[in-house]
Amino acid sequence: MKKYSCNVCGYIYDPTVGDPDSGIEPGTSFESLPENWVCPICGVGKNEFSVCDK
Repeated sequence: MKKYSCNVCGYIYDPTVGDPDSGIEPGTSFESLPENWVCPICGVGKNEFSVCDK
């Protein structure tokens, strides 16, 4: 699964880790995140993320 980077603050969403603080289980792909999920650091929506090559 691909990692995604926040274009605003640089946070990396890693699907192998998920986002436990937001109730997102490890193994959840970026595409499977709820539409209302936001960056846990700066609060922007999924539309502000792009595929990360890191």
